[in-house]
Amino acid sequence: MNDPSSSPPATENLLRLDLGARSYDILVGDHLLARAGEFIAPLMKGDRAIVVSDSNVAPLYLETLQNALGAVGIQCSAITLPAGEASKSFEQLQGLTDLLLKSGVDRKTMLIALGGGVIGDLAGFAAAITMRGIEFIQIPTTVLSQVDSSVGGKTGINSAYGKNLIGAFHQPRLVLADLQTLDTLPRRQLLAGYGEIVKYGLINDPQFFSWLEGNAAALLKGDKDLQRHAVLTSCASKAAIVAKDERESGVRALLNLGHTFGHALEAETGYGDTLLHGEAVSIGMVMAFDLSVRMGLCPEKDAARVRSHLEGIGLATDLKELATPTWTPERLVAHMGLDKKAEGGTLVFVLARAIGDAFISRDVAPAELHTFLSDSL
Repeated sequence: MNDPSSSPPATENLLRLDLGARSYDILVGDHLLARAGEFIAPLMKGDRAIVVSDSNVAPLYLETLQNALGAVGIQCSAITLPAGEASKSFEQLQGLTDLLLKSGVDRKTMLIALGGGVIGDLAGFAAAITMRGIEFIQIPTTVLSQVDSSVGGKTGINSAYGKNLIGAFHQPRLVLADLQTLDTLPRRQLLAGYGEIVKYGLINDPQFFSWLEGNAAALLKGDKDLQRHAVLTSCASKAAIVAKDERESGVRALLNLGHTFGHALEAETGYGDTLLHGEAVSIGMVMAFDLSVRMGLCPEKDAARVRSHLEGIGLATDLKELATPTWTPERLVAHMGLDKKAEGGTLVFVLARAIGDAFISRDVAPAELHTFLSDSL
């Protein structure tokens, strides 16, 4: 067994998501995984944990986590699932819950999600429904999961009708974001996650967006101080919004900037490697700003600035680069109609008056949307 004390010292920053009895800490820092037992042990009701990971992440970090848990007396077993968005399915959910029940899980067992957004969403949903709810911890290992999906308690799987349509709100007991895990990500995954970081600047923090314009290149090259600031700022922004609206009945919908368009694009491409979630959100955010300009809500210079920044760091911004001859405005609108944010047949968009001034709109006329999509394809 590796000695955790031989690892570099863990340095962490702590945020608190305030939800009353469901409140929890978000820890962001370096070399936290080897010290995970210290952070998790105080939260345990029993002495047993089950780690859920995937075939990409487990070979890199599972042993380190198991050793850290073992060092504080936590009995730990592991379940490794196939990597990729396809695992967010009923088939994998049933397989996971069957394995949990077969292992003798009880209500004192702690489930630990070790991986990106797919594992966090799937394991969190399994925790929500197994024995009517067991506790779980998020250990996100990608940019996207550290700044977005691990925080806020949304868990779920995809349906043939749309993304994340089957799920539950189930808050974790802890989010443990070790920045060192970002070092093993392919650049494409880094960029996809970065799209979600940009989102927070565009919603309500223009100064953060300006900071990203000046620091994105070094951040994406691995500068840990810059990554720490970006992850902390993103998590603090999301935590503040979720604390006001845990179940997305109001202001939390702002976090979906770019997602109404983005989820439709993911549906068209089959939720696979053709288009990653963060890439779809990047295109979707540009489309949201372009639509805002077309509706006379936002200065054109702001939309151009958003497009320029995302293009400059290598993210897709133009739907024309992705669309196929089979894509039509009608098909995209049909996908949007199945989105969770649609209300009584009315599509809900997050639009912008300016960078850092996003708002929720139910006033996009169908004819205007159709023309906008026709021009975008």
